[in-house]
Amino acid sequence: MVDVSAKSATRRRAVASVCVVLGADLIARFERNELHGPKGPVVQTAIIAGTMAVKNTSMLIPFCHPLPIEHCGFDIDLTDDGLLIRCEVTTTGKTGIEMEAMTGASVAALTVYDMCKAMNKAIRIHDLHLVAKTGGKSGAYHADPS
Repeated sequence: MVDVSAKSATRRRAVASVCVVLGADLIARFERNELHGPKGPVVQTAIIAGTMAVKNTSMLIPFCHPLPIEHCGFDIDLTDDGLLIRCEVTTTGKTGIEMEAMTGASVAALTVYDMCKAMNKAIRIHDLHLVAKTGGKSGAYHADPS
């Protein structure tokens, strides 16, 4: 792990995003608010799984420092071809929180896949990326919207 002992604690925020392409049949079910798959409520379960992933990132990614999570939130929106999942995480600490946001978004997407795979095995997950981050030595970052 990187030595962060000389760094100052700062307020840090990161937002990650991922797309889940569902297919027309599943999109129609989501549009009709039929958000229950054979395993239960899809969106709610994805949010719980993503939150658990955020809290356990340092156990999953070998060189991540364990961080005190102050806030973890998800926005899951229906798009023309599926779901857009955004995970926002904040902390006050000596190291960044980007990996927590990326892990939360990706596990939420994997959970959607798991919850819906019985209805469509052609679900695709793509475009996992860091949308924004603030705090720390490197300063603010905002992804190019294009």
